[in-house]
Amino acid sequence: MLREQAPDCRVLILTTFGRPGYLRRAMEAGAAGFLVKDGPVEELAAAIRRVLTGETVVDPALATAALSAGPSPLTARECDVLNASVDGATVADIAARLHLSESTVRNYLSSAIGKTGTRNRMEAMREARQQGWL
Repeated sequence: MLREQAPDCRVLILTTFGRPGYLRRAMEAGAAGFLVKDGPVEELAAAIRRVLTGETVVDPALATAALSAGPSPLTARECDVLNASVDGATVADIAARLHLSESTVRNYLSSAIGKTGTRNRMEAMREARQQGWL
């Protein structure tokens, strides 16, 4: 991990994926900044300088969206099950990978589908990724 190898290193994430969940996860991981890369280059340069002086820099519009979005509704296990289904795996495949029963996998998938307001596990996975929950 970067933090272990270079504890004084400050990380500023520059991304095209300006989603509240991604911001939250980046900050929880210790990032010093998070910007969407469609901003002016002058703002990026200023943000780099600010991060180097110890400040935390976050895209204001994204910060507002993150505050209004709230935390992920998915449990850690629901995320595990959705991640395990990424390659089109069957319920039996997911159960074997995660050492769960097939009925438990179905319960987690059903819960994740309900929480994401989608119709099936592939839509649930896609929505969870778009929100930055996975």
